[in-house]
Amino acid sequence: MAIQKTKNTATLERRSVVHRILKDRGDAAVVTGIGNASHDVASAGDDDRNMYLFGIMGGAAMVAFGIAVAQPDRRVVVITGDGELLAGIGSLATIGVEKPENLSIVVIDNQAYGATGNQHTHTARGVDLVGIAAASGFDRTALITDKKGLEAAIDDIYNKPGPYLAVVKVVTKTGPRVTVPNDGTRISRRFRKAVAGEDA
Repeated sequence: MAIQKTKNTATLERRSVVHRILKDRGDAAVVTGIGNASHDVASAGDDDRNMYLFGIMGGAAMVAFGIAVAQPDRRVVVITGDGELLAGIGSLATIGVEKPENLSIVVIDNQAYGATGNQHTHTARGVDLVGIAAASGFDRTALITDKKGLEAAIDDIYNKPGPYLAVVKVVTKTGPRVTVPNDGTRISRRFRKAVAGEDA
C-alpha cells in the first residue's frame, strides 16, 4: 500500500523558531545542516561558535556528535532540516547507542527540500523522525507544532541530559538568503578556537 502525502498544516515560521532557540544559547556550540538551516542560524547573528556545513548532506548530526564527545562540558546543538537528517538517518542509531548527554538535535521540518525547489521529503509522506529517534535509543524526544511547545522545549535543548531530538513543524516558506561565511577552513579554525580554546 502506498503511503499518501500529508498536508503541511504547520503555522510556525522557521526563522522565528531558530531565532527563539538561539536567544538562550549561552555558550553552546551550534552545528547547522546545509542550505536553509545555515541561513536561518546566520540570520540570528554570525558567531564563532557556529559551525556552518556546506556540501555535507546528512553530516550535521555526526559532526555534532564528534564535537559533543570531544567537549563533554559544552552543550552542542544541531539545527538542521528534515531532508538533511534523512540523508544521514543512520546517525541517530549511533547517537542513541552512545548517548552523549550534551547533544541536542533540532529538526526544522517543512516537509520539503527547500534549497532545491520544495520537492517533498519523506516526512511529507508520514515518516516519523521522532519515532525513529526514540527507537534508536533517544530517551527524550519532542514533536513541536506551536509556540507553547517551542517554549517548553528550550530547557530540554540546553539544560537537560541528552541526547535529545525535537522535530519542529514549520511552514514551507523560507526566509531571505543572508550572507553566510562559506570558507570551510576559516570556519573550522575559528570554531575550534572558540570552542576548544587558543591552544587547540
